[in-house]
Amino acid sequence: MDDEDNLPRTKKPPPKNLAPMSIAELEDYIGELEEEILRVRADIAAKRSQRGGAEALFKRK
Repeated sequence: MDDEDNLPRTKKPPPKNLAPMSIAELEDYIGELEEEILRVRADIAAKRSQRGGAEALFKRK
């Protein structure tokens, strides 16, 4: 295995500067983040389901 395999594939973006944002903009930003969290959780659930199906298939005796 190469050392490159252990490196992150993309760099983490810097945190968003919240100082210039108004309260309304911050609330909108929270809403966007919550939507993204829901999308990611749904993708995780789908991948777990697929993995569970694959594990069941390969564990047959």
